[in-house]
Amino acid sequence: MHFEKLQRGEIIACVGGLLLAIAVFLPWYSTKSGNPNSVINGRHGDFSAWDAHTVSRFLFLLGAAAPFILAWIVVREHQLSWPRGELTAISGITALVLVLVLGFIARPGDPRDTISFGIGWYLAVLGSIVIIFGALQRVKETEAVRKPPGVM
Repeated sequence: MHFEKLQRGEIIACVGGLLLAIAVFLPWYSTKSGNPNSVINGRHGDFSAWDAHTVSRFLFLLGAAAPFILAWIVVREHQLSWPRGELTAISGITALVLVLVLGFIARPGDPRDTISFGIGWYLAVLGSIVIIFGALQRVKETEAVRKPPGVM
């Protein structure tokens, strides 16, 4: 294993993955305390992504694992058929879009305007952006193998 092969992009992406993983368990949504009609799943209080989203929570954890898988690939010097960091960037973009959709379009609870964002939601946005930034740093540092015209 060659830990010296890790570059700035992988480390930045791993920090973002750690932020995203932590964010899943922090409060994402809060009901309005003065409004008895403000509920998520029939309950009042603070809700993490783990509590509020049954399927998406696993998608977030998979997205958070992607930078660590990239770091493992780099440390073990595995050969890939695509530039290193591209798949991690795609998983970061997917996580960011999912966080934004779950925050603005498909926010849980009724009525939606009484449900506010918690620190976990903001941390998930930040973690996803950091994953994307780190992965793009890695893609930028990796040279693409050029092929002659007409060769697939």
